[in-house]
Amino acid sequence: MAQRNIIAIGGSLGSTAVLRRLLSDLPADLPAAVLITTHMPTNGTSYLSEVLSGSSALPVSQAVDGQPIQPGHIYVAPPDRHLLAIDGMLALGTGPRENMSRPAIDPLFRSVAFTYGPQAIGVILTGLLNDGASGLHAIKGRGGVSVVQHPLDAEAPDMPRAALETLDVDHVATADNLAGLLTSLVGTLAGPAAPPSADLELEVAIAAGQWSGSDQMRQLATPSALTCPHCHGVLSEMKGSGPLRFRCQIGHAFTAEAVISAQEAGVTEAIRIAMRMMEERTELVARMAQEAREQGRTAVAELYEARSAEYSRYAATLRRAATLELRTARQTTPQQV
Repeated sequence: MAQRNIIAIGGSLGSTAVLRRLLSDLPADLPAAVLITTHMPTNGTSYLSEVLSGSSALPVSQAVDGQPIQPGHIYVAPPDRHLLAIDGMLALGTGPRENMSRPAIDPLFRSVAFTYGPQAIGVILTGLLNDGASGLHAIKGRGGVSVVQHPLDAEAPDMPRAALETLDVDHVATADNLAGLLTSLVGTLAGPAAPPSADLELEVAIAAGQWSGSDQMRQLATPSALTCPHCHGVLSEMKGSGPLRFRCQIGHAFTAEAVISAQEAGVTEAIRIAMRMMEERTELVARMAQEAREQGRTAVAELYEARSAEYSRYAATLRRAATLELRTARQTTPQQV
């Protein structure tokens, strides 16, 4: 029978330190491949593979499209591409963002679930929101093993907690114990594979960049009253079990929590725009009042001054709201690696 020999790891805020600790404790003869996706900026260069290679006895490299997946190697997702495992090869998907990220964790987990089934081990580390919960559900559904960092041990407990709320996780471990747990799981008999669903195959294809629009969407989801935070098209609610998720006609994917987070960002920007407009209007009407007084039109000047004072009060209210939103964002927004 097949053995468990593929490990897929996903993390976000605070995950670099956990990965360094985890990889430093993995043995040099580990008979499994390790695929890692963390949230990172779309533009620029990622140095995560270089950072992790200094902590690992196993070779670590940034993933290359079409590269064969070899046991005893660690592959790290590059910026702006979904890391996928398809037919024993690495694929760098150009599909739409998921949960506002590319690379995202769910596409990696789904591809590993589809390709390897019960041979796969999925690991969710520290991070905000709930990327990875849907993909871990897919791994578990195909007979693979689900592992989650203990929320109380995580710098950002949202992602581990979301996984625990979504499915019956097989193992929960602290960062210090993850390497030992994974080493004990690798090489064990994989067991029978549950058949993959057509929806799982389709979502892997979407992440790879094979998206044909509404025909695929009708197979996956039911239209809702919500709009996509990215393109403002209609969001459709994904069918099946797992966390509540949505996709738009372009293919952008969100969990319900990610939709809320993206909407909050839009509200914050709208507040700031309204504040700037009101401040400019206050200044303009005040200048009109000054001009009216200089011309001896006292009644008109008083009207403009009253209007300027009203706009100033509106601007002050918006400024307080913008300041509160900024403070909240600083407390909750993950710092990208």
